[in-house]
Amino acid sequence: MTSFAPRERAAISALSASAIREIANGGMGRTDIDAFWFGESDIPTPRFIVDAATRSLEACETFYSQNLGIPALREAIAAYGNGLRGGTIEPARIGVTGSGVSALMLAAQLVLSPGDRAVVVTPIWPNIAEIPKILGAEVIRFPLVVREGSWSLDVDRLIETLDESVTLLVFNAPNNPTGFTLDAQSQKALLTHCRRLGIWVLSDEVYERLVYTGARVAPGMSDHAEPEDRLILVNSFSKAWLMTGWRVGWLTLPAALAPALEKIIEYNTSCVPVFVQKAALAALTDPEGEAAVTGIVEAFGRSRALLMEGFARLGRIEAPDADGAMYSFFRVAGHDDDMALAKTLLGTAGLGLAPGRAFGPEGKGWLRWCFAARPEKIARGLDRLEGFLARE
Repeated sequence: MTSFAPRERAAISALSASAIREIANGGMGRTDIDAFWFGESDIPTPRFIVDAATRSLEACETFYSQNLGIPALREAIAAYGNGLRGGTIEPARIGVTGSGVSALMLAAQLVLSPGDRAVVVTPIWPNIAEIPKILGAEVIRFPLVVREGSWSLDVDRLIETLDESVTLLVFNAPNNPTGFTLDAQSQKALLTHCRRLGIWVLSDEVYERLVYTGARVAPGMSDHAEPEDRLILVNSFSKAWLMTGWRVGWLTLPAALAPALEKIIEYNTSCVPVFVQKAALAALTDPEGEAAVTGIVEAFGRSRALLMEGFARLGRIEAPDADGAMYSFFRVAGHDDDMALAKTLLGTAGLGLAPGRAFGPEGKGWLRWCFAARPEKIARGLDRLEGFLARE
């Protein structure tokens, strides 16, 4: 009798495990650590959002909803985006998803087949670069570089890379982990080129509200798009509304793809819980909503400034400029092994940071610090880092 050992398929076994989790698992549960490893604030969801979910639960709204989301939320998302950018996106082009990462997976399922090529601008949140591999696609990494103290993208060289063999361009701006934002002119050039060659563009814009230039929103691909462009936008309630644990996001895509999205949501998660959608609806429509986002961005900006000032004071730290997101991607002179440094900082200084290699080979030697934290926690973290450097 032949016996077959249980094994996952090769594409799954080849996926990279999360290096962030490797560090976090070594420190979670300890009370002597200041942790900045996850892309999550230590500030809870605003009360008015929680109250909306509570009212929904008290009304026993615990049944299935539409695959693409309740109509009121889809309409609110379209109105929010159009008000933010002056667009004319219809609710029919919106699909509510069970988190931003689910939206990324759904988008990839819509357009990628085994053997397709996806160009991904890196370093990037590992989930984004690994998702095409799950579907059997090939990932070509295109790295950002540091020029004159800031993160930079060589747009001309990227356009040269995007030839007829490429199915999908993926980028995330403002970027996790670097905070890099892509300017409007570059976005227009990339979209124009991809339109000409029929290349799909998947733009992860979950950090669009987290910019520190005084702008209300970061430049977005939809600013230059036609309704039927091969453009899919990913967004989420996680960051700007402090709703990481709620797991709710959305996709904006060509209307022709909406029926297909409806089908694959059914086969993935069926729908997002109604009480979660009611919380998301409150985030967009409650009179407190926009003021809450403004306050969150201002708070993150203060913590960002405190962290940057601390880095400058400590010396030995290279922290390139970036205008968005909620991270500093930095490196410490004399430490080329980011994983070893992250483990040492955790073990000897009680400082929890994400190792750069978690975001791809371009991140080796770097560390990511999430500054979406209260100033007193940032100050304690800097004290821990200063103490570590003084002992070397």
